[in-house]
Amino acid sequence: MITSAQNKRIQEVRRLCSKRREREAAGLYIAEGIRLVEEALSHAEDCAFLLWCAPLPPRAEKLVKSFSSAGVSTEEITPQLMDSIAGTDSPQGVLAVMRMAPLPLPQRADFILIADGIQDPGNLGTLFRTAAAAGADALLLMPGCADEFSPKVIRSGMGTHFRLPFARMDWDAAEKWLHGFSGMQILAADSDGGISCWETDLRGPTALIIGSEANGPCDRALSLADARILIPMPGEIESLNAGIAAGILIFEVVRQRNISQKG
Repeated sequence: MITSAQNKRIQEVRRLCSKRREREAAGLYIAEGIRLVEEALSHAEDCAFLLWCAPLPPRAEKLVKSFSSAGVSTEEITPQLMDSIAGTDSPQGVLAVMRMAPLPLPQRADFILIADGIQDPGNLGTLFRTAAAAGADALLLMPGCADEFSPKVIRSGMGTHFRLPFARMDWDAAEKWLHGFSGMQILAADSDGGISCWETDLRGPTALIIGSEANGPCDRALSLADARILIPMPGEIESLNAGIAAGILIFEVVRQRNISQKG
């Protein structure tokens, strides 16, 4: 059992939780809590090590045994140490240190999300989760986005980092990749103008750019887009939270395609 706060693994977890440059240098990030570690089990080969503390509920006990059976180093630590390194107020007693190994981008796609400068970790995590729920093929992270491997983004994503292909790109690389898909329309969500999302045909191959709440789509995003779309808002509000706006637009795509399939 690890009992010292000076233990090298405890120190490593502290650094990974708090510093982006440490995560990038090590190629590691933290998945904490039963739900996230359950999702990580499908990628047990990418787990560097797992820490746990007693008492564990049966669900977490099963997880620890499964990781151990998969050849992952699992070490017990004291509850006090778990409290000190956990990123939540009520730790669930299990924490996995994972290697950065996102799913590869698909060679064929008809629905792609593009995050443009979304700096709020909660919004970015929500975009991960919503994109996965809608069956999007991939998520591109453009310059200015929050760290996709930060603890808050990982928690907000609720395990979708293990299910949704994603990649960080610059705009030139994104343009080249998107233009490799035949018939792909590129739309930028923009509260300042554009066509109503209810009146836009979203049934065909679509790449949807979601900008930040503060700034909207950047100039490079607008130059890449074939058109701008907006969410009609009859109330006296200028814009929506980026995560909420993304959810409305993403599921308008789903709605239109479901109607088309039923028709």
